[in-house]
Amino acid sequence: FAILIGAGLGVPMGVIAAVNKDRWPDHVVRVLSLFGHSMPIFWTGMIALIVLYAKLDLVGGSGRMDQFYIGLVPETTGFLLIDSLLAGEMDVFWSAVNHLILPASLLGYSSSAYITRMTRSFMLDQLGQEYITTARVKGLSKHQTIWRHAFVNIRVQLVTIVALAYGSLLEGAVLIETVFAWPGFGQYLTSNLIIGDMNAVMTCVLIVGVIFIALNLLSDVLYRLFDPRTR
Repeated sequence: FAILIGAGLGVPMGVIAAVNKDRWPDHVVRVLSLFGHSMPIFWTGMIALIVLYAKLDLVGGSGRMDQFYIGLVPETTGFLLIDSLLAGEMDVFWSAVNHLILPASLLGYSSSAYITRMTRSFMLDQLGQEYITTARVKGLSKHQTIWRHAFVNIRVQLVTIVALAYGSLLEGAVLIETVFAWPGFGQYLTSNLIIGDMNAVMTCVLIVGVIFIALNLLSDVLYRLFDPRTR
């Protein structure tokens, strides 16, 4: 969910910033991405819990769901949202969604900052190319020039950026899961590091390495889909 939020926000914001270079939309996007890239994820997590959960009661707090629903849904797939739907427990489903919003949004915002900056840089490079000027001279609309010509040529770079952003989310998950008491990979790594279980810690590090390798292999496969020159 975090990478979907990060890519869903970061790519359009980067394109908007590049198209409106040195104008107010560009400045707004750059400030937002600067905040997202600069603020520590554990600090934003604690502030969000205090303001949005403790004070305003808009979202769920720590944990995967409310304490009342723990144990009501059998673990079929391990994904709480899917398991609650399979069991027909809609109250558990909406409780899980409510608790997922804040940590996923914070991680997504953090990754979107990086994706936004890189998308803006890639788009600025393409918008300065001669083929963009040719497309405008031929009478193509601004929308066609941006999305059908410039954006198509940065898809390969974006694949790499999104893959790297997903890998960095594992690092952020260690902190965000600790703050939100989320029983996931990050909290498992942290708890075993505290008690000195080095076998578990080394296994987690190995898993992270395998994920990074898999992401790079997936990027290479997607290159062949997006760039015919690599086939």
